[in-house]
Formats: sequence, structure tokens, C-alpha cells
Amino acid sequence: MTLVLLWLLSLPLPALSEALDLQCTLQNVFNPGFMADGHFVIGGIFPLHYNQEMPDLNCTYKPGPVKCNGFDPRAFRWALAMKLAVEEINNSSKLLPGHTLGYKIFDSCAYPLTGQRATLAVLNGRNEADMPMCSGAGPMVAIIGESGSAQSIVLSRILRPFMIPMISYFSSCACLSDRREFPTFFRTIPSDAYQVKAIAKLLLHFNWTWVGVVRGDHAYGHFALQGLLKELDGTSVCIAYQEMIPLLYNTRRALEIIHVINSSSARVVVVFSAEGELTPFLRDCMEQNLTGIQWVASEAWVTASVFTESKYYPLLGGTIGFGIRQGHIPGLQEYLMMVNPQKYPSNPLVQELWGALYGCSPSPSSSSSGGTQLPFCTGQETLHKQHSAYMNTSNTRITYNVYKGVYAIAHSLHNLMSCKPGNGPFINSTCTDVTKVYPWQLQHYLQEVSFTISGERVNFDMKGDSIPSYDLINWQKGTAGNIELVKAGMYDEAQEAGSELVVYDTALAWPGDQSEVPVSVCSDSCTPGFRKAVRNGEPLCCFDCVPCDSGKISNQTDSIDCMACPDDYWSNVDGTACIPKVVEFLSHDAMGVILTVIAVVGACVTLSVFTVFLYHRNTPIVRINNSELSFFVLFSLTLCFLCALIFIGEPTSWSCMLRHTTFSITFSLCISCILGKTLVVLAAFTATQPGNNVMKWLRPVQQRIIIFSCTLVQMLICAAWLIASPPFPYRNTQYQHSKIILDCSVGSDLAFWCVLGYIGLLATVCFVLAFLARKLPGNFNEAKYITFSMLIFCAVWLAFVPAYVSSPGKFTTAVEIFAILASSFGLLLCLFAPKCYIILLKPEKNTKQHLMGK
Repeated sequence: MTLVLLWLLSLPLPALSEALDLQCTLQNVFNPGFMADGHFVIGGIFPLHYNQEMPDLNCTYKPGPVKCNGFDPRAFRWALAMKLAVEEINNSSKLLPGHTLGYKIFDSCAYPLTGQRATLAVLNGRNEADMPMCSGAGPMVAIIGESGSAQSIVLSRILRPFMIPMISYFSSCACLSDRREFPTFFRTIPSDAYQVKAIAKLLLHFNWTWVGVVRGDHAYGHFALQGLLKELDGTSVCIAYQEMIPLLYNTRRALEIIHVINSSSARVVVVFSAEGELTPFLRDCMEQNLTGIQWVASEAWVTASVFTESKYYPLLGGTIGFGIRQGHIPGLQEYLMMVNPQKYPSNPLVQELWGALYGCSPSPSSSSSGGTQLPFCTGQETLHKQHSAYMNTSNTRITYNVYKGVYAIAHSLHNLMSCKPGNGPFINSTCTDVTKVYPWQLQHYLQEVSFTISGERVNFDMKGDSIPSYDLINWQKGTAGNIELVKAGMYDEAQEAGSELVVYDTALAWPGDQSEVPVSVCSDSCTPGFRKAVRNGEPLCCFDCVPCDSGKISNQTDSIDCMACPDDYWSNVDGTACIPKVVEFLSHDAMGVILTVIAVVGACVTLSVFTVFLYHRNTPIVRINNSELSFFVLFSLTLCFLCALIFIGEPTSWSCMLRHTTFSITFSLCISCILGKTLVVLAAFTATQPGNNVMKWLRPVQQRIIIFSCTLVQMLICAAWLIASPPFPYRNTQYQHSKIILDCSVGSDLAFWCVLGYIGLLATVCFVLAFLARKLPGNFNEAKYITFSMLIFCAVWLAFVPAYVSSPGKFTTAVEIFAILASSFGLLLCLFAPKCYIILLKPEKNTKQHLMGK
């Protein structure tokens, strides 16, 4: 009891009180599973039972013994694997020559409190007589244990003051990697920090973005959940709910959890739990006929043989999860078959094994762990393969971890004894005294041990963790209707990023014998052309699919945002790709062809009139109206019609400069000629007054000077325009975002409006003078027709201004062409249609007497 007293003194007051309560039970006989002496003793803690009945621990009277129920043949196989490894090492001539290993194997009943009791029993023996006062290093150098993380946490804290290393074969909680709190803890199973990484990658692999989590009420479940949440942070996977199975199982609470699972749209459930607490929960799930759930099992129960019976298949068929990497233990099956009541007549665990496998007792006085009297059997029954919970050695995993742990201790001891004096790892380069090996000395070698067993390299990192590697296990239906554990992939943390997980998709079975991968999403994926819009107050995995705005696309499934297309591109109808924008300009399409035809027809008509006037140039109606100016007007009108053609087609630098300058100069020439005609008419009628010699100032030379001068002013304005800020091609992407409108920018707005303003000024002056001369006597007073022509011209261009400003795209150019053609036709018809009518249809009126009238 000396070690126990030392341990008690090292505890804080709350823990001391609990430990004193526990110590009350140590007075009871506690039978170990197996014991053997040796130079070095290894302790073994295994959950040989998965349930227990605790006595009253108030220390007011002698408590009854702890009663463990539910014998676990699989855990018994783990214990025998430790025993087999020790015997192999003792029979080896290469490993620990001249020294032997002993062992003490005790039952923890899969409960932290009884695990404490087993640990103290391993340290002290079954009673005080077995443990004399310590005079030096004791034979106990290390412990193999425990299975559950909750139990390992308690055990490691007990062993910490004595610096006794412990190698766990099944405790994967990431919390145990904390070297400050658990300095003597090692394990041959990967940490949950890697398991949750593997599970997170598995969820992403199958696109399970909406999952539930059920965990046990212990450190293993807590830390595994926290690790999973951390791994899923920033991914597309969300947790629909988190439920906890109570440590002291409660059926009412279990039914609440089952209701949450049934009512949730998440059809994938990740379970972090040990098989002991999960057994009653799954039993209740079967009673509630819970089906259609894709279970993702943690390594704590993914290889549990207790759930492989055929009755579990409707519930657990298709389960997938990561199990410990399997290994080969030579001779294990033969070793297990040699265990029988005849070989171990006094070992109660072998008696219980027979009761669990055959439902009988080889001893008439023994009974099952539950207290029920079993029928008698001979104890010579043959072990069969159907006893899979015990005899399954085809894919040993946890058993293999136990086996590796024992060999890790043996190799460490071997390295310790092989130390050469002067090259040791301790103070002054000393080595360990092999007759007095302290546990902390062994730990130093255990930290650096590295060996190969069954083709696998075994070592520990600085946190005591082993190399992370898992097998992906899938629960499939066997030929006998039971569940078979099939390897369907693997996870190896040592691989390159993105290549850690390998899944054999063709080997997978799914719940309900479905052939397709189950779907578990809160919202269906958004197809390309849509983006995800998160719903207020709901997780990120719950969203609505919103179409991308015009000009934006999404070309991937479940896009978070839509990408804007480049300036020269626009989104297609589906919003899945950027396509070049439609380039729009007044081309030779239907509208362009119509305007071209009208312009050509106008030019042809003008030339026809020119031809008529030229042919009848000696007739009075041509001569009386100043034939030279008439020919100038017809020539300029022809140019006005033809300049409209420059506006049709793709704008270029030259066409943009020619458009407005040609239009402005030709119209200035035309209006200047008409202005000259108006001045001549007005002067002709006022020259009849006595003493008026106006006509001498409006002879042909003066008329030409007036026309040239008026036109020259417009040419100077255009020249200044072209030099300062000429028109240029412009790609307008702002007016209509889905199109690129090719147009000519005027360059200088001031110059553009000056050009139009000057034409308007000439037209206004011409209109005023013609209006004043409209009532002068004569049968053919041209001033009246000039007045009408200027009125039409001004009306067209006044209407042009608002139409030009408000017209979209290519219609802006079309409006300008229309104004040119309309004003040109107005001038042509008003000035020359009446004359052509007389020349061609009323030749009798084409006389000097008729035209002079009064």
C-alpha cells in the first residue's frame, strides 16, 4: 500500500476525497485476469466486462465487491494478445536475452472508477502481502491500457507521480497528446486529431454537407466533436444538431435523441461513442424502427463485433467509418483456440468466455456474469469461426495495437540494456543499472524507440502519438445475414495534401441496400448560373439559389458569388458563361439598306432635276430664277444626299471626321446658294423703284463671293474642329450594358453645336428674307417656295435635336441621317418641284409673258 499512500498525498483535496472512497473497495479481493512473474513486469488494463454495479462507497461500513457484468470476448482477445506477445518475447533469443517479462492483467469494467481500482491493484498486488516496502526500483516498468479515453485520462493521472509510462491501444482522444498534463502517455492508435480530419474529408468526398453528431458524455466524445467542428470550419459542411448520450444511460433522453434524428433533414449521423454506451442506444433505435440513416462511425465502435449480428443489419447496414489499420499477428488464432477451461481451471474469465460463446458453464457452481445459472458443459467444446467476437483474427486492429505496444516496451528495454557505459542518455552520459530499472528511464527509450513489425514501422512522435493511418470500413451484408466489415479505402496522413483519402467507391454498400450515395444536404446545390444566398438565422449550408444578375456569371456548382464579365463581354441567357457583347452600329442591315436606298434615290432625283434644268436651260422659268444658282443648289443637294452614306457602316477615324464636316459644309453650301437666290429675288423686285441700283451689287461675281464667303466660314469652323478635338470612333458600353454601341463621338461638343448653329443661322436669315419677299408681284415668285423650304428645313432640324439626344444606340445615327435626308428632300421638293411641273407638264406657262404677270 506504500505506493497508494504516496499517490494519495500527491492529490488535491477533492481528488483525495474521491480516492479515499475508492480505497475503501481495495480491501476486497480483486482477481486479475492473468499474472506471471519476470525480471520486468508489464501491467495490462482491459475492459473485460462492459458494465458494472458499484457498491456504496460511504466508508461507514465494509462495502461489497464491485460486480462487473457483460463479458466482452473481444476485450478478452486483446488481453490474450498481450499474453501471447510476452511469451513470444520470452522465447526469443534476440530480444531481451537473459531477461524475461512478467505481466499483470486486470479488468477495468469499461468504467473510469473501476479502472482506477484496477490500476492500483496492478501497482500494489491483490493485497498488502504481495507488495513489501519499496527499497528500490520495483519490477513494474510500464502499463498497456486503457481502451476508452475517459479511463485512460484517469489512469494516466494516477501513474503520473510515479512516471510510469502507459501505452494505450484504443484511446484516441486528442486531449491525451498534451505532454504537460499526460507526460507518460503513449499510444499505438492515432489521435482523434487525425480521425476528425479523415471524417471531415470523408464528408466532403461524398458531398454530405448537412450532418448530425451524436457523442458520448465523456472526454473522448467532447474533444472529438470539438476537433470535427474545427476541421469543418470554413468548409461547405454544417452540423445540423449535436446530441449527447448520457453517461448513465437514460431511455427517455435516448428517445429524445432518436426523435431529433428522425425529424432532421440530415440523413448522415457521425457518432463518437464507445460500444458500451452505444449498445442500449442502438437497441432503442431498433425498437423505434429508425432506418435510412447513414451512420459514420468513429474508430471506437466501427470494428465492434457486438454489432455484427444479423439483427443490427436493418439499422446499421451501410455504416462507414475509419478503423485502426489492421495488422497480422502470427499464430494468434491457434493461441486463442488453445484457451479452454481445462487449461485454466481456476480462471473465472475463461469460465465466462465459455458462457458467452456457448451459453453454458464448465463448472456446475459457476454462473454467468449476470447471475443466471447456466447449464453444465464439458469445457472441451471446439471453438468455431462463428464466434467472431473472440476468434476474428483475419483483420486484427485493436488486438494488433496491443501486440505492438508490448513489443514497443520490449524493444525499449532491449535498447536500455544495450547501452554502452559513457554513451548513455542520462547525467554524465551514464546508462541505467539493469538490476534497478526505473519507469522514467524506460520512458526515455520508449520515446525514441523505432522498430519494424509485420512490415510496419512503429515509433512515437514527441507527443507520444503513432503514425496516423486508418482503414475505411464499410458494414456490408454477409452470406449468413450478419454484418461483415469490408475495407473500402484508407486514410494516410503521411501522403501529400489532397491525396490522404482513398475511397474504393465500387466496394461500398449503403443503407437500405441502395446503390446510390445517400444525399444529406440542407439545400440542393445551386447549378451554374445561380449563386447561394444564405438564409437569415440559419447555418451556411441552408441557402436559396438566386440567379446571377445580368452581366455576371457563375460557372461552378454552389458558387458563393457571381463573377462580373469583362467590359467587352456579357453573360449568356443562362448566366453560365461570358460571351462577346453584340457590337451594334448602323450597318447595312434592313434599316441601313432602307436609308441607303432613300439617299441614292434622293441623289438620283436631284441629278434628274439637274438634267432637266440643263436641257431646258434657255427656257424662261430656268433663266428667270438665276440658272447658275439653281445648278449650284442642285449640286450641293446631291452632295447632301450622298453624304448620308458616310454615316452607314462601322465607324472609323476617317469616317467620323468626314461625317460631320462633309454634312456641315455641303449644307452650308446649299443654304448659301439659296440665300444668294433669295437676295437676288429681293433685289430684283426692289430694283424697279426709281434710283435703286442694288442689282449692281448682286451680279454673278458678287453672288459667287457671297456663296463662297458663307461656305468658307463653315469650312474654317470645321478646320478648327478637326485640329482641336476631331470626332473619333467611340465604343459606348454604358448606355446598354449588354451591347457595345459603335458610334462617332463628336470630340468637341462646342464645335458640333457651332456647326449646327451656323447652318441654323444661315437658314434663319434666308427664311426671314424670303418671308419679306413672299408677296412681291409676279406669277412665279420664288420667294414663296424658298420660305416654305426654309420653314421645313428649320422644323426638321429643330425636331432633330431632342430626337438625337434621346435616341439609343444606332438609332442616334439613323436620326441624323433621317434629318439630312428629310431636309434635303424638303429643299428639293419646295424649290424645284413647281418648276419641273411647269417645264414638263405645263410648257405653255413657260413663257416670259406668263411669268412676268403684272
